[in-house]
Amino acid sequence: MNDRHEQWQAAERLALTLTEGGLQRMAARTLAVFLFTDAETVTMGDIADQLGVSAGSVSGSVKSLLSVGLIERLPAPGSRREHYRLREDAWATLFSTQNTVVQLMLQAAETSIATTAANDPAHRRLSQMRDFYQFLFQEIPTLLHRWQQHQATRPG
Repeated sequence: MNDRHEQWQAAERLALTLTEGGLQRMAARTLAVFLFTDAETVTMGDIADQLGVSAGSVSGSVKSLLSVGLIERLPAPGSRREHYRLREDAWATLFSTQNTVVQLMLQAAETSIATTAANDPAHRRLSQMRDFYQFLFQEIPTLLHRWQQHQATRPG
């Protein structure tokens, strides 16, 4: 068994674990490609080839990973294909205000609160949802600063 084959087996096991943790299967497999690739960037075609699926089936997964800030689109002069890579700060971004899904959740809570009466149980639940995300956003800068300090003190 070669090292590359062993790595891909590990990637598939990781994808299975991520799926069990709630990530959609194709998004989990796509994320595994980004984590295990040797290439600086990959295209949807590259991902599809690696996974043995159609490029169309990869599209939704790429959009999903973009929306939570795990991957980023890069300019690729001279190429007609879009190129992507795992963000250097992917895990911090996942929990930051740059995560568009989390921002949408906060906005949805705020919009929904306006449609409910103050004594309505839905108003209370939606207010808790909004308050949680507001608290999270207030705490994230401190947490990310601590993370950056932690990373800076780790040996190369």
